[in-house]
Amino acid sequence: MRRPVRFLGSWWPWRCWAYLGSGFALGYGVLLALALLLGLGVLLAVAGIGLVLLVGAVAGAVPLGELERRRLRWVEPEPVADPHTSLAGAGAAAWLRTRLRERATWRELGYAVLFGLVFGAAGFGVLGLLALSLMLVAAPVIVWALAPEPVMLIPGEAVAGPLEALGGTAVGLAGTVLAAYAAALIAGAQVKTARLLLGPREEDDRVLELTRSRVRLVEAFEAERRRIERDLHDGAQQQLVALSMTLGLAERELRKAAEAAAAAPDPGAGAPAQGLSGVDGVDSAAVLVRRARGEARLALAQLRDLVRGMHPQVLTDHGLAAAVAEVALRHPVPVTVDLDVPRLPEPVEVTAYFTVTEALANAAKHSGASRVGVAGRVEGGRLTLTITDDGRGGADPGAGAGLAGLADRVAMLRGRLTVSSPVGGPTRLRVEVPCSG
Repeated sequence: MRRPVRFLGSWWPWRCWAYLGSGFALGYGVLLALALLLGLGVLLAVAGIGLVLLVGAVAGAVPLGELERRRLRWVEPEPVADPHTSLAGAGAAAWLRTRLRERATWRELGYAVLFGLVFGAAGFGVLGLLALSLMLVAAPVIVWALAPEPVMLIPGEAVAGPLEALGGTAVGLAGTVLAAYAAALIAGAQVKTARLLLGPREEDDRVLELTRSRVRLVEAFEAERRRIERDLHDGAQQQLVALSMTLGLAERELRKAAEAAAAAPDPGAGAPAQGLSGVDGVDSAAVLVRRARGEARLALAQLRDLVRGMHPQVLTDHGLAAAVAEVALRHPVPVTVDLDVPRLPEPVEVTAYFTVTEALANAAKHSGASRVGVAGRVEGGRLTLTITDDGRGGADPGAGAGLAGLADRVAMLRGRLTVSSPVGGPTRLRVEVPCSG
């Protein structure tokens, strides 16, 4: 545009006119559709149909955005990427639910309104100026064709011949140049607006990359925890089992030795005293071995609890409901479990399980509750868990890392953790996690 001769002699003015011309027709169609849907939606809100129409108006902005990203190629060599999450193979309900939660959909709705009100009207103005300018350029031909009838190019002034119409041609040429530059400027403004509202934002890309990196870190942590669990199970736990068995065998041999020493004949009263008798020494050794065996059993039980707490095998084999039921049986506070959930993706089950166990641990340590309830359902593709206790309340997510860590874990799966804990109780934790994992 800074080089008039090169710009006016290229195809760019024609491309801008075509872009604005098609945009004028499309923009006013979009404006009419939005006005009808939103107007009817407000009027029919009482009848219950209005919400459907309003949702349809919002969802209709998505295909319009896709059409506009394609149409931008007329005047913009660099394509605009699709900002939406890919939903290949998803059902209509999942597609609609996801699109309504995305910010890009609402930006596309805003673009549709601007498209109809601003850019459609601007395109109409440029096309009107272009049409008038072309008529003035062709004024000599029009006058010649209509001669000898006078032609009124300007209100109040008639043109009798083609030579007198040459002034109109000059004005028409100037108007055509003005229409070319106006079309280019408006098209450029529309391209910038489309890139801002219809394309992915830089901060969205950063958030997506941060989310992916956090998921990779958590997955690496889970893999490392599984490795430690496997090493403890196959290494230290088996060695403790072998140690316990060896101590059991030693205890039995010492018991036999003590019985044999007790059955041996008395060496006589004249034999010199040598401290503890053989029987007493064997009995003392047996007591020490028995104590060591008990400590080995205790260490083995603690190690098994540690391994079970890292990732319970019942969660992998039988799912969330069975794993929570097992935790409830060992909990010091009576726990009522009402979980009606199918098998879910592993990240969802692991997140839900550790959320429940952390909530139960907090209830036992801090709340003074006499009973705890755990309920869960899957509705609309989302797992909803509710953990309620009748304790003293006053749980503060900012006081420690427990609730904050749970919120971070749930947020990693694009879920939500809500805590309600007034002073005096009860405390209620509500977790919502998409079942997609």
